[in-house]
Amino acid sequence: MSTSTALTPDQVRALPAMVGSKQAFAALAIGETLGYELIEAGSFPIEVVRLGRAFRFRKADLLAFLGLSETAAAAEVQSAPATTDDGAPGVQPGAPSEQSAPTRASK
Repeated sequence: MSTSTALTPDQVRALPAMVGSKQAFAALAIGETLGYELIEAGSFPIEVVRLGRAFRFRKADLLAFLGLSETAAAAEVQSAPATTDDGAPGVQPGAPSEQSAPTRASK
């Protein structure tokens, strides 16, 4: 019997797109014995992709099952406040914009 250490949410997010059995079991904090029993019983909580004798699992399925987002803590990432920078190049407020001349549809 092999005991693997459960993965943290950040470690799960860092996994490749397709993960092997041991990584999937660690992400779900279950042992290999239980993991393989669930696969054989058709009761594994996410879709199992069988490639020959190997099993693969989609990281997106793991993230969804665990209730994790693809990106790390979206709340930590804050967008810049919407302010106008007078020194920035670009269209100044109130400046006229270029418009193309209207075209006529041919009959």
